Amino acid sequence: MNPDLELLQPYPFQRLRALFAGIEPSTSRRHINLGIGEPRHPTPRCVVDALIAGIDGLGRYPATRGLDTLRNAMAGWIRRRYHLPETGVDPVRHVLPVAGTREALFAIAQLLVDRRQQPLVLMPNPFYQIYEGATLLAGAEPRYLPCSAATGYLPDPHDVTDRDWRRCQLLYVCSPANPSGAVLPKAQQLHLLELADRHDFVIAADECYSEIYPPGTPPPQGFLQTAHDAGRADFQRLLVFHSLSKRSNAPGLRSGFVAGDPDLLERFLLYRTYQGCALPEPTQAASIAAWNDERHVEDNRRHYQAKFDAVLEILGDRLNVTRPEAGFYLWPRTPIGDEAFARELYRREGVTVLPGSYLSRAAGGSNPGAGHVRMALVPPLEECREAAWRIRRLLASLPPG
Repeated sequence: MNPDLELLQPYPFQRLRALFAGIEPSTSRRHINLGIGEPRHPTPRCVVDALIAGIDGLGRYPATRGLDTLRNAMAGWIRRRYHLPETGVDPVRHVLPVAGTREALFAIAQLLVDRRQQPLVLMPNPFYQIYEGATLLAGAEPRYLPCSAATGYLPDPHDVTDRDWRRCQLLYVCSPANPSGAVLPKAQQLHLLELADRHDFVIAADECYSEIYPPGTPPPQGFLQTAHDAGRADFQRLLVFHSLSKRSNAPGLRSGFVAGDPDLLERFLLYRTYQGCALPEPTQAASIAAWNDERHVEDNRRHYQAKFDAVLEILGDRLNVTRPEAGFYLWPRTPIGDEAFARELYRREGVTVLPGSYLSRAAGGSNPGAGHVRMALVPPLEECREAAWRIRRLLASLPPG
C-alpha cells in the first residue's frame, strides 16, 4: 500500500462530524446546512435537455481529448469571458476537458511533481484540501502561504525565500479564493508569472468561483487574460482550471476544463489517457449547452446577491463580516473559538457552519483560519435568512468579549 496515504489528514467534513458527535439539536426546527459549498440552485433546463438528448452517446467510448464541439465551446467561452482574439485560444492546443476541477487539480500534481528533486508545492492557507492531498501523494512537501486579513486574504509571495522558490515545482492559487472570496489583482498575477519564469515552476490557477460576483461589477481578473495581455501567447508555465459545478449549478455533472500551456496539456492528455477520466458523451453534450449559455449564469449571480443582501442586513451589525469580492461564502470572525462557535450554533440553533481552522494548517506559529467560520450561502433565500436570524440569536446569548 502507498505509505503516503498515512500523511493524509481527515477531510474537513469528517472533522465536523466528530465535532458534532453526541449533539442532538432540536427537532422542532429544520436543520440548515451552511457548511458545504454544494450549489443548490436548479441546474439550467438547457443543460438537462442536452444531457437527455445526448443519451445515445452512452453506447460509445468517449475520447479523453473530448469532442471537437466541446473544445470549441470551451475555447469560445474563454475568448468571450477574457476578451481574447479568435486566435488567442486554440481549442486543440490550449484546452482539455476534465471530469471537474477536483479530479484535475489532484491529477496535475501527479503529472508535474518530480519526487527525485526534493520537490516543494506551494499553496494558499486556508486552502481546498485537494491541493494538500495531491501534493503528499505525489511525494512532495506542501508549503502553506498564510492568507489573513493582514495580506488581504491572499498569499504573499514575499513570504517565500529564494531557496524555496528554487525548490518549488508547482504553485496552487485560488482566485476568487475559497473561503474568503478575495480576488488576486492583475499586478500580483503578473508577479507570480514572472516568478514562475525565473524559478521554472508551474502555476495551477483554480478559478472555479470566477463567475459568481456581484451583478453590475467587473468580473474577476483571470490568469489567462493576464498572461495574454502580457504577451505570453502560449501561456507558458500556466494552467487554469474551470468547472460547471458552481457556474452552472451542476456539481453532479463532473465537468470542467483545464486551459493554458499546450506542452503541459499534451503531457496531461497522455497521463489522463491512462487514468481513464474521459467525459461520457451525454456529459459533453450537456457541457456544450452550459458553456454556450450565459443567461442562467446571470440569474445565478442575482440569486446569490439577494442572499448576501439579506444575510448581511441581519448580521452586519452583530458579526465581524464583510461582503466578499466573489464566490458564495461568508468568512466572518467569531467572537469565540471557531470550533466552539460552530458546535454551539449547531446545538442551540440547528445551523451548520464550518470552522475555519479545518480549512487551514498551523504554520509559522499560527493557523490563519482559526477564529473564522465559513458560511456557504447555497440554500434557498428564505433558509439563508432564517439561518442568519438564528446566528444573530446565538450571538446575543454569548457573553461580551
